[in-house]
Amino acid sequence: MPETVSNGTKAGPSYPISSVDNALRLVLMLRDQPRLRLSGIAVALDIAPSTAHRLLAMLVHHGFVRQEDGMGTYVAGSALLDLGLAAVRNLDIRTYARPILSDLARKTDETVHLAQLEGGKIRYLAAAESGQPLRVADRTGQLLPAHRTATGKAILASFTAQQLDEIFSLDGSGNGEGLTSADRAELDAELAEVRERGYAINHRVAEDIISVAVVVRDHRGASIAAINASAPSSRMTKKRQVAVVRDLHAAAAQLEDLLSTVGRA
Repeated sequence: MPETVSNGTKAGPSYPISSVDNALRLVLMLRDQPRLRLSGIAVALDIAPSTAHRLLAMLVHHGFVRQEDGMGTYVAGSALLDLGLAAVRNLDIRTYARPILSDLARKTDETVHLAQLEGGKIRYLAAAESGQPLRVADRTGQLLPAHRTATGKAILASFTAQQLDEIFSLDGSGNGEGLTSADRAELDAELAEVRERGYAINHRVAEDIISVAVVVRDHRGASIAAINASAPSSRMTKKRQVAVVRDLHAAAAQLEDLLSTVGRA
């Protein structure tokens, strides 16, 4: 499919700066097309291939664009992901999620959370508690390592290997947000299972709590948050997980539709 770029309906500024204009038009192209080639970019922007190459080099330098290894294609970089997450945060996703979480907690009768990624950690933004006498407590505000939570793994499963490299710097000790090579290999295997299964699972052995989580995506399919349900393992059996995950997917779809509607307003 050839690369295209919309000219829009608004009149341009009186004194346009062509290099800035081309850079922003290229970013808009990535909004609609996940992969672009140098030749297609040059044609769409009506510039020489050498000019397109210099433009891409600058965007790569600032993290807005990333070249796929050995593919000759360019995709959105981590800086665009960060901007997308910031835009969602500015919408105050918690406001739109709270009634959905309350309904989800009633349906599942388990504690549910909404969470977002912050670097290599996950931040719990909002919750609705179960009415069960034995239940998982509200963790709103807590910040935990993403690779040790179901919500974190649900989001990380949508990332490329290079994006994961940027989040978790490999080191020999595993200190901070870095992972040892062994930890990273274990995480990669677990994320592959999440992709195949369609949801993430985490078992907090010390507390005997099982959490299942699904991702929330924006209109371009980028992962912006996750919703989970947590319960004692005695209630969160494998059979029950299937029913709970079905409710989680329905809640995530409802939130995605709501955010999409708000974003178009």
